[in-house]
Amino acid sequence: MNAQNILTDISALSRSRSRASDDGLFLHRAALDEVQDRLSLVNRTFNKPAVITGFPQVWRDLYPDAPVVLDADTLPLDQTAHDLVVHGLGLHWANDPVGQIIQSRRALEPDGLFLSVSFGGQTLNELRACLAQAEAQITGGLSPRVAPMAELRDIGGLLQRAGLALPVADSVTLRTEYRDIWHLMRDLRSMGEANAMQSRLRKPTRRAVFDAAGKLYQDNFGTDTGRISATFEMIFLAGWAPSDSQPKPLRPGSAQQRLADALATDETPLTD
Repeated sequence: MNAQNILTDISALSRSRSRASDDGLFLHRAALDEVQDRLSLVNRTFNKPAVITGFPQVWRDLYPDAPVVLDADTLPLDQTAHDLVVHGLGLHWANDPVGQIIQSRRALEPDGLFLSVSFGGQTLNELRACLAQAEAQITGGLSPRVAPMAELRDIGGLLQRAGLALPVADSVTLRTEYRDIWHLMRDLRSMGEANAMQSRLRKPTRRAVFDAAGKLYQDNFGTDTGRISATFEMIFLAGWAPSDSQPKPLRPGSAQQRLADALATDETPLTD
């Protein structure tokens, strides 16, 4: 991988995750509940699942007997060995998200399901805006502080690029409240979601930047109770390993009945 394209400092991410607390993993548990709900709607019993995550202490509850592997650049999964692969809330840190999905697809048997959840582009939009404005005012520049996360309209295309069929993408937005910006940043550390970007600032940030950001946050995103609101968007992706048994679209022009006949209406030719 080209060093210029590396988003995440893997060593820093590992350190951040090692400092996570059990109380801080409430978003992982919310994501796990959402994944379980989605799997309950699939008319299929999965006998050979696998789970990919940086937090096995939460995600092993999904399938206690399933292998749980770290979301490293290379996934230790055997090809066509699983009928379900779940990627649990880590794809937003991947240096090569398409590669992660491709490896997951290769680990699936034909007609196996890939299901992932990751943070989306609306996540922490309030914090990003306030930190950027404050840093620009105080220092005259900007430094990367919150990892860029894909928008729903963009990330859905990753499934097709990875060779998965019948792709589906949707999102769930959660909003939480905090006492102040310091409370929010402490909670991010307890989640294991502290800044692990390769391009992050490597020296301490001036206290004045955070003080200014905290005031901007309170002024623009304060609640009626005197707290501040933070957004977390979870994007869910689902796709199936290709199989001859799956439904396929008809060839253009192969319809056996006119749409106008089916709707019992007159057809009006378009003018040139």
